[in-house]
Amino acid sequence: MTVVVKVGGARAVDPAGALEDVAELVADGRDVVVTHGGSTAVDDTLDALGMTPEYVETPDGVVGRFTDTETMEVFEMVLPGLVNTELVASLRSAGVDAVGLSGVDGGLLSGPRTSAVRVLDDGKRKIRRGDHAGRLESVDTDLLDLLLADGYTPVVCPPMAGADDGDVTPVNTDADGVAAAIAGALSATVVFLTDVPGVFDSEGTLIERVETPAEWRTVETVADGGMGRKVMAIEDALSDGAPSAVIADAGADQPVCSALDGGGTHVAPSAVTADSDAPEVDAT
Repeated sequence: MTVVVKVGGARAVDPAGALEDVAELVADGRDVVVTHGGSTAVDDTLDALGMTPEYVETPDGVVGRFTDTETMEVFEMVLPGLVNTELVASLRSAGVDAVGLSGVDGGLLSGPRTSAVRVLDDGKRKIRRGDHAGRLESVDTDLLDLLLADGYTPVVCPPMAGADDGDVTPVNTDADGVAAAIAGALSATVVFLTDVPGVFDSEGTLIERVETPAEWRTVETVADGGMGRKVMAIEDALSDGAPSAVIADAGADQPVCSALDGGGTHVAPSAVTADSDAPEVDAT
């Protein structure tokens, strides 16, 4: 069974343990696809350049990055150019034949550009134009299957190939959504590594198993911010064919292996049904 590992981009997330686990899984003959974001690295670079990161809230309450032209240039420089290269180098140092790819490479990840986004501004609904974001609709599984069959471990990140008036242009897309789309397309288990042990209920207790629609609605209720985006990504992954999804702590001992062995919050496909109340939101 293929495993998709999404390494979180928060400042508190150290990928070292996850990469060691990936090397162990690959050595044991497992197919692994690593995905990642890098919002912290992007924000740090923007700050160093004297630019201010801009985040907007949609009418559905989802907060996402507004990626104007200058921010998109930084995004292209940092994610595939810096973060991806460092992860690939670390994996290769551990004996893994890792190959770095952005979603633009080979048209691996593609979908329409959504240059206009609905936002809330002082409580009013407005349209912001000029966003370099996209709605991920297609994963080239042939490319991933080819690499995996030849013994390579893909390390995938945004941007994706966005269709814009007939041209292909790099656009931002949500990194959790990338992991979900790849997991669904490959029918792979997906592990989201973050800076907390999983999803907690309103009493502060870790939710270990989510197997029914009622349990899923509880998760939707308590998850907000970045965790809310992961919950939406999990619904997409399971609906598209992933056999299971896990949210787990990147700082745990052997974070990937422990997640696959039962650690974190595990969600089964039976929890995500047509009557689930999860909102549909374009990832930006």
